[in-house]
Amino acid sequence: MAHPDRNTPLLDRVTAPVDLKGLTDPQLTALAAEVRDETIRTVAQTGGHLGSSLGVVELTVALHAVFDTPRDKLIWDVGHQCYPHKILTGRRDRMPTLRQAGGLSGFTKRSESEFDPFGAAHSSTSISAALGFAQGREMGMPVGDCIAVIGDGAITAGMAYEALNHAGHLKNRLFVILNDNDMSIAPPVGALQTHLNRLAEKGPFAALKAAAEGFEAHLPGPMRDGARRARAIVTGTPQGASLFEHVGFDYIGPIDGHDMGQLLATLRAVRTRATGPVLIHCVTVKGKGYAPAERADDRYHGVAKFDIATGAQVKAGSNAPSYTSVFGQRLTDEAARDPRIVAITAAMPGGTGLDIMARRFPARVYDVGIAEQHGVTFAAGLAAAGMRPFCAIYSSFLQRGYDQIVHDVALQNLPVRFAIDRAGLVGQDGATHAGAFDIAFLANLPNFTVMAAGDEADLCHMIATAAVHDSGPIAFRYPRGEGRGVEMPEIGQPLEIGKGRILREGADVALLSFGAHLSEVLAAADLLAAQGISATVADARFAKPLDTDLIVRLILDHPALVTIEQGSTGGFGALVLHHLAGAGLLELGRAIRTLTLPDRFIDQASPAQMYAWAGLSAADIARTVRHMLEGRRVAGSVHPA
Repeated sequence: MAHPDRNTPLLDRVTAPVDLKGLTDPQLTALAAEVRDETIRTVAQTGGHLGSSLGVVELTVALHAVFDTPRDKLIWDVGHQCYPHKILTGRRDRMPTLRQAGGLSGFTKRSESEFDPFGAAHSSTSISAALGFAQGREMGMPVGDCIAVIGDGAITAGMAYEALNHAGHLKNRLFVILNDNDMSIAPPVGALQTHLNRLAEKGPFAALKAAAEGFEAHLPGPMRDGARRARAIVTGTPQGASLFEHVGFDYIGPIDGHDMGQLLATLRAVRTRATGPVLIHCVTVKGKGYAPAERADDRYHGVAKFDIATGAQVKAGSNAPSYTSVFGQRLTDEAARDPRIVAITAAMPGGTGLDIMARRFPARVYDVGIAEQHGVTFAAGLAAAGMRPFCAIYSSFLQRGYDQIVHDVALQNLPVRFAIDRAGLVGQDGATHAGAFDIAFLANLPNFTVMAAGDEADLCHMIATAAVHDSGPIAFRYPRGEGRGVEMPEIGQPLEIGKGRILREGADVALLSFGAHLSEVLAAADLLAAQGISATVADARFAKPLDTDLIVRLILDHPALVTIEQGSTGGFGALVLHHLAGAGLLELGRAIRTLTLPDRFIDQASPAQMYAWAGLSAADIARTVRHMLEGRRVAGSVHPA
C-alpha cells in the first residue's frame, strides 16, 4: 500500500483486502466507521438489504484484516450482508450500480469477483460449501482457510445442521461464525479484549475458550443475563455444552461483534491455534450505527431508496394493492369464516403477507423458520388431521421443499394449499429469486391443481377456491408488486376447477395467457388492434387441469394460437401442446407459438426490463403474432378452413 497523506480517508487507501494488513487496530476501527457510512450512502441511492449489512461491518473488516482472502475462502450465507465485503474487495466504485441492470448483484456471485468463492442468495448453504472447500484443501487443492458466516436465522435450517454434523465427523480445520443479531450484549470495552490479546499472543487454544465462557460471570447484571441468553441459543442451557461441541466443534462465545478489539483478538487466536472445526458465536445488532434502522421493526432488512437524514423511504406510488397484501387480507377474511384455516410461513411472515393474519389469529399462523421442507410436511400433517392449511412460500424458496411436495403431499393426495408468491421475474434480486419453475414442477405431479392469478381480483377468487378445495393439493401463483387496479370483489367466489375465461373476442389470433402476464397480453392486443389485427384474449386460470374445451375452441376458431406465461419451458405452453398433439389438433395446420421464459438465468434489472430481455414484452408478443400471420399469408391463407 502506498503512503498517502494522513488526512486521506482510510477507505480511499483500500483497493483490496491486502491493504488492511498495514493498518493498526485503531485504524481498522476507524475504517469500519467509514465503511458503515459508505454502505448507508450506497443503499440510500439504490435500495437493498441495509440492516444486515450494517450489522456485520466490524466483522467484515476484521475478517479481511486477519485472513488472507481470496486464498482463504470467505463465504457469506444468503449474502444479504455482503455490501461491506464488496466495498472492501475492489468493487467500491461500482456500488452505485448495486442491484441495477448491468451492475453489481445484491448477493455474492462467483462470476463477479474472485473474492466471492461461492454464490449465495438462498440461506443455509455456507457451511456445506465451506466444508467442501476445506476437504478440497485436504486433497491437495490450492485452498487456504475456509470461513462460513451464517446468521442465527439461517442456522435453523436442516441443511446447516447436516453440514455441521459432517464437519464434526471429518474434523477438518474450518471456521464457522454464527452472526447472532437476535439480541445484543455490550461488555465493557477492554476487559475481555485484554485477555484475548494475551491469549492470542501466547496462550493455548483451550484457554481462549475458557476466557470467553468465563467472562460472563464478570459482567454487570443485565449484560450478564444478555450474554447467557445468547449462549443459551446454542447450548440449551446457560452453562451447558453447546450443540456444536456435541458434534465436534470447538465453541467460542458469545463475543461482541461490534468490538473490533474482541473480534481481531479472537480471529487471530483461532487462526493461530485451531486444528479442527471451530464455531465463533458473534453477537451483533442488525442496522447498527444508523438510528432509523435500529428503531425499525425489521431493522431495515430490505429498503427502497431513502433519505439518509430521516430514513424515509422513497417508494413509487400506486393506486393498486400489492398481490401480497391482497393475499394476506383475503386469507385473513377466509380464516374468520372458517376456523379450520391455518397458515404456514418459512421465516417470511411479512414478505408473504401472513403478518396480517397473525395479528388477528396469532395461534393459527406458524412460522417454522428457514425450514421449507419441514413447513411442507407440517402442512401435510395438518391437512391429514382435518385442518385447511395454506403454505405460503416464495416460488424460488418452494424449490427447497420439492421432495416433501412429491412424497408427503401429492402421493398422499392431501389438501395442502400452496400460496406461491414472487412467481415470475422479481426485479432487483435477480436470477436467484426468480419464480421460474413452479408451473413445471407442480403441474407434472398427479393429484395437483395448479392455478395462476391474472389480476388481483382473480387472486381473491383463487384463495376462496383453495379454501374449499378438499379433494387434493392445490396451488396458486402470483407475482411480486402491484396488481392491475381492477375492481375488487367484496368476497372471493370459488372458481369452477379447470375453467378459464375469455376477456376479448377477435378473429385473427388467439392469445392464451396463464397468470399475471395478462396485463401485458392485453397491451399486446391493443398494439395489434392498432395494426388492424383482431385478437381474442383468454385467461386460462388453470394449468392443471387444463380447460381443454377452451383450448379446442381457440384452435378451431383462429388461424394462430399463442400461449404466454411467466414461467420456464416445460410449463403451461408445453401442457397445451401435449393436449393438442394427443387430440390430433396439431394436424389442422394452425400456427402455434409458446412464449415462456428463455432457457437461461436472467440477471437483475427492473421487472419490465427483465421481461423485455426474455422476449415477453407487449411489443414482443405483438411482433410474434405479426410474424406468424405473415408466414401464413405467404403460405396462402390467414383464416382457418
